[in-house]
Amino acid sequence: MNPFLSVRRKTLCLALTAFALSVGGAHAATQVCAADRAIFMTPAGPLSFEIEVADDVAERAQGLMNRARLPEKTGMLFVYQTPQPVAFWMRNTLIPLDMVFMDAEGVIRYIHENAIPQDETPIPGNEAGDPDPDRLMVLEIGGGEAARLGLAEGQAMAHPALDQDRAAFPCG
Repeated sequence: MNPFLSVRRKTLCLALTAFALSVGGAHAATQVCAADRAIFMTPAGPLSFEIEVADDVAERAQGLMNRARLPEKTGMLFVYQTPQPVAFWMRNTLIPLDMVFMDAEGVIRYIHENAIPQDETPIPGNEAGDPDPDRLMVLEIGGGEAARLGLAEGQAMAHPALDQDRAAFPCG
């Protein structure tokens, strides 16, 4: 590993943790490592989603199909064993969704907004020309929520399913 990147990553982790504690206090820090919670560091402070985790083939295949609604700040986190190119579709999905694609460090690399219900067109986890299309996690949330809540590429997520030694925003 490039030593410069390692130092940069550690500096970013310390800065994000300090920011989380200064903005969100102990409450933000205690929420970071919950399996049913995904925390993003945004310019406005920590942003928390209550989540279900889909970490096996059957759960990922079912996803959020056949659900008539998805409450605000909730979603499903798809977790893969290793980073890989991924694509989603909306077969049997009744509501529009935002798909937040993250790398092995938990950093948002691409957001697909307002996926069309029941559309079977594949939605890749990256834009054309992306030099590193591998994704470890995908968070599906209600359509339009990513923009409304301030999620953006480059922001980091904390979750215990990430390798904490590599995570850009490690659990406390």
